[in-house]
Amino acid sequence: MSYSNTDLLHLKDFYQNQLLQDTVPFWFPQSIDTIHGGYLLMRGQNGDLIDDDKSVWFQGRTAWLLSTLYNTIEPKQEWLDGAKSGIDFINQHCFDTDGRMFFHVTREGNPIRKRRYYFSETFAVIAMSAYAKASGDEVVAEQARHLFGECIKFSSTPGLLEPKYTGERPSKGIGSPMIMINTAQQIRETIGDPRCDEWITKWIAEIENDFVKHDIECVMEQVAPDGSIIDHIDGRTLNPGHAIEGAWFILHEAKHRNNDPHLIELGCKMLDYMWERGWDKEHGGILYFCDVYGKPVQEYWQDMKFWWPHNEVIIATLLAYTMTGNEKYATWHKMIHDYAYSKFHDKENGEWFGYLHRDGSVAQTAKGNLYKGPFHLPRQEWYCTQILNEYLEKTMKHENQIM
Repeated sequence: MSYSNTDLLHLKDFYQNQLLQDTVPFWFPQSIDTIHGGYLLMRGQNGDLIDDDKSVWFQGRTAWLLSTLYNTIEPKQEWLDGAKSGIDFINQHCFDTDGRMFFHVTREGNPIRKRRYYFSETFAVIAMSAYAKASGDEVVAEQARHLFGECIKFSSTPGLLEPKYTGERPSKGIGSPMIMINTAQQIRETIGDPRCDEWITKWIAEIENDFVKHDIECVMEQVAPDGSIIDHIDGRTLNPGHAIEGAWFILHEAKHRNNDPHLIELGCKMLDYMWERGWDKEHGGILYFCDVYGKPVQEYWQDMKFWWPHNEVIIATLLAYTMTGNEKYATWHKMIHDYAYSKFHDKENGEWFGYLHRDGSVAQTAKGNLYKGPFHLPRQEWYCTQILNEYLEKTMKHENQIM
């Protein structure tokens, strides 16, 4: 199938309306903690608060979202004020004395848990950079650049962070270069940083050289330090939606680099490989885990459908279609879009359920927890709106020139 410009215009309106009339109103303004600052995001099906603890990931992610809405949709004071609440809470409560960040805190900001990786820091970077652009606050901008530098150190210095495993079976995950690519892209597009292009090139090369396996047509989730496959259960486990998220980061970079043909090819191959492995041919949707050699997977939730991989695949297929014109990607986009909005979307209360059984039935009704909140879904709806705005503007301008 293919999308006409009229189809794409309707699709753009759909994503924008879902974002602004369904997803964002579910969370705001009720989730802004007017007493202690930050956000209260652990919510049930109808938005009721089920826990008042705070995920540090989501303090950053939510401040990023509100700042980005302010920067790109409309400069609403309520969005800017809401973003500031998150930035202030992060600075007041989410950093340990060693400069590292916590993962889980109480409503008041007392630390509960700290993890051995730096994803809290990367989400703080994108929040601070987007907020600095929105507010013009140069102090926050410099803080974002400093923290970005710390993340570069963490990602490129073996042994700097406490290891989770012994040295018996060394490995590395695709998550680190992936999240750093997106972090660098975000800071580059908001406040700028001269380190971004060089490091993005390095991280893409690492993914291409070590994680993308053209001979068996897959993208590994983790590999040995030399890029070889670790033939044990953990080493063989694939996460198709996560790899496809990496694919759209690379396609986004290709667009930034004047539609770099090599990066377009790389991103599309990653999407192709992992669609084939991840799409559930019996029930539809994206499987959460699978084994690179088709063996049984260890995790007991391996065949469930989680919300966020579907957000990433919606983005990747639409981006691939608008960049290549390949009708295969339009077909895939319609398949994943129709599945996700028919199964995950709560038409009565708004937002999406997070967790489905393989057959598409709802596994549990919470809309927010330590890992789910206003990020993957609103980012998808916002980014797809941006993609389609840009594509339609360019297409219509070209058609007018021909006429």
